[in-house]
Amino acid sequence: MNLNALKVDPEFQGKIPPLTFEELNQLEANILRDGRIINPIIVWEGLIVDGHNRFIIAKKHPEIPFTVHETEFANRYEAIIWICKNQLGRRNLTPEQKKYLIGKQYEAEKLNHGGDQKSNLKKSTGQNGQSIDKRWTRRRIADENGVNDSFVKRAEQFSKGVDAAEKAVPGTRQKVLTGEVKPTAAEIASVARAPPEERPALVAEICKPKDQKKAAMTRTTPPPAAKPLSDSSTSEEESTDEELVHTPAPQEQTFPQKVNEPLKIDRQQILEIANSRYVPKRLADGTAMLCEVSGAANSMMRRWESVFREYPDILSDAENRASVGRTIQKLRDYLNNLEDKMEELL
Repeated sequence: MNLNALKVDPEFQGKIPPLTFEELNQLEANILRDGRIINPIIVWEGLIVDGHNRFIIAKKHPEIPFTVHETEFANRYEAIIWICKNQLGRRNLTPEQKKYLIGKQYEAEKLNHGGDQKSNLKKSTGQNGQSIDKRWTRRRIADENGVNDSFVKRAEQFSKGVDAAEKAVPGTRQKVLTGEVKPTAAEIASVARAPPEERPALVAEICKPKDQKKAAMTRTTPPPAAKPLSDSSTSEEESTDEELVHTPAPQEQTFPQKVNEPLKIDRQQILEIANSRYVPKRLADGTAMLCEVSGAANSMMRRWESVFREYPDILSDAENRASVGRTIQKLRDYLNNLEDKMEELL
């Protein structure tokens, strides 16, 4: 087949992790050394589905012989599924590339089965048929790639965010998938949900170096911890940064208390009582703080149920329901990000 008859489809090419400059040069050197392109360029209806780099080198060196292998797919979704599976079978993928490909495969498989339309499985199994089919698809893809099905669902959100970021700021996809920039899963997924006009600024923010992000988050200094009371008449405005050394006040003379006479307590006693109530802050370990995590989750669920019970229009009113949905999505993003961190620690 003539090279000019082959076409590069941007959507297909975007699913294939790009080679680095050094890797591309090495591939070209190997082809020139062998005198031919060993692996065929695989195409479907004239569109390249595998061998984009070989195609570039073949156009650069038209004297080098090459072969083209025609393959058949029922539609574009099947072609994308094949591309993702083919790339996932290779071992030189970054974690981000693997996650992106799994997400795109899952998305394509759902669309290949009708997307949001009613599928045959849904008709035969009742109203929950489609969700059952999606769960089965996630589980199968998870088993194929050695991950769990929740990872597949998060991977789809990640891949949609990467594509939205690429459309907003070309070149972002490669930076994210090669690990040049490392936004959190929640950050990159949020790009797809943002209005198109806000996406460039959002992408610029999440692609900032970590030190710049930390600087922006720590602009406000937390107040200092409370300290024991000091026996000093010096006001806060008059005190200096140096540690103050105080001379205890002389003990006041006390007399036996008479009936109905107010109790007299000298200043030293007041200081001793106040300081005895001060407990220095101590660092708690993770085990001690598990109750805080569990208590916060239980408190949130209890408060939500109370509000929904007392104010049912929150869920019945379309505008209120949409607002609740956005809040749920924020929580989902946070939990997904937390699960990612936990998986990284395994």
